[in-house]
Amino acid sequence: MGESTTRTAPHSGGTGTGPVGSRTGQRLSGLAVALGIVLFLGAFAWGAVLYRPYTVPTSSMSPTIAAGDRVMAERVDGDEVRRGDVVVFKDTAWVSNALVVKRVVAVGGDTVSCCTKGKLTVNGKQIDEPYLPAGSVAEDKVIPTVTVPKGRLFLLGDERQGSLDSSAHLSDAAGGTVSQNAVRARVDAVVWPMKGMLKKPTGFQTLGPLSTPGPLRTIVVLIVAGAVLVLGGGAYGPIAQRVGGRSRTRTEPARAH
Repeated sequence: MGESTTRTAPHSGGTGTGPVGSRTGQRLSGLAVALGIVLFLGAFAWGAVLYRPYTVPTSSMSPTIAAGDRVMAERVDGDEVRRGDVVVFKDTAWVSNALVVKRVVAVGGDTVSCCTKGKLTVNGKQIDEPYLPAGSVAEDKVIPTVTVPKGRLFLLGDERQGSLDSSAHLSDAAGGTVSQNAVRARVDAVVWPMKGMLKKPTGFQTLGPLSTPGPLRTIVVLIVAGAVLVLGGGAYGPIAQRVGGRSRTRTEPARAH
């Protein structure tokens, strides 16, 4: 006499015709996608408001920033600029139709000269400048003592020998200085190639407070977190379907013996 056996699916598996995964899982994945979109788009919008990308055309800021590097610069007012900042500015006395990227070494009221024992001197203090190219001098020509007028800045390139900076404009009416109102933004990081955040210009700490970097790192973290949530939440359905398909067994008759 023949007999038959059946294999039954787990009670919780259902017929497989409904939505994939548990309701709780579906809700959490939807929440993850929604939150991810908010973080991703919100961080991008925040970054677009605060930052602007620039491509540096020359090597005058080498090795900190090489020719062709893409930088992210935070929009700031000129009165927020501090010694040691790398800034983007426009001064038609220097270049008529282009933006310039240089490092601020002195602000209004400072006296600056070079060189004392091979170092830049600001307000009588010798400044350590580790960002200069290895083995290079602080300046390849003599800078007589310059008193920077209020509301103006004295700027140098990190590649001092090839940089057309304040030292090259000493004979101008402004004595090589630039109005702080000419500043468009302060460089926070080199993003292409990925060199990361600029190092703190610690040599200027003895003269006063340094600038605090903008929220670029936070913005990047939020963008990455948003992308992870969107991808993770979106992947829940296919993963649940695949796992459920493996664990679900179909009811089928066995051959009679």
